[in-house]
Amino acid sequence: MRSRTKVLVGAGAGLVLLGGAAVLVGPGLYADHANRAAAEPPTLSTSGAPLADPAGLDGTWTVAPGSEAGYRVHEVLRGEDVTVTGRTDQVTGTVTVEDGALTSGEVTVDVASIHTDEPPRDAYFRGSVMEVGTFPTALFTVTEPVPLAAGATEVDLPGELTVHGVTRDVVAAAQVAAVGEGVQVVAEVPVTFADYDIAAPSLGFVRVDHDGAVEISLALERS
Repeated sequence: MRSRTKVLVGAGAGLVLLGGAAVLVGPGLYADHANRAAAEPPTLSTSGAPLADPAGLDGTWTVAPGSEAGYRVHEVLRGEDVTVTGRTDQVTGTVTVEDGALTSGEVTVDVASIHTDEPPRDAYFRGSVMEVGTFPTALFTVTEPVPLAAGATEVDLPGELTVHGVTRDVVAAAQVAAVGEGVQVVAEVPVTFADYDIAAPSLGFVRVDHDGAVEISLALERS
């Protein structure tokens, strides 16, 4: 109960400011602004190509600059639908391929650096919701080998997602493509906030859905 109370108090501190902004400019205009500011879901680069020879990818790959991760949630602000996305480029990790199969992978995200277009929302997210002073990172780990079929661009990655100090089994719906000498992986993991001891705020003027998604775009280069 203490954790849930802390989340709701944080929502009162951060989201009241957003509610005030909606009153000043009008809920419709504010929603339009917020929706335009939301990032598009990660997609494969237009220069990406299906994997021609997965066995040729054998080795260790490192998460490189150009990678990003974050979240996507839906909220209703004074009757208006709003999509909110947070993003960070502070992403690290490695992926190992053996005999054309992805045998291991680990991606770490610096939660404290995730940001949106609204500093009050970010302060609430980092402090009261994610408690980044205690849980500064999120982690996705592949838990089963996954064959990479030649010519395929879609693959499901079974793994464990650790958020807010809680680890759950998940399946990341991913797309994979060769981009130049590297590899790009984009993935989405649906999340239910209560599964990670996170309470979605509902303060009358704003209600956040109980479900959202973690989104990842990785640029991989050979180690």
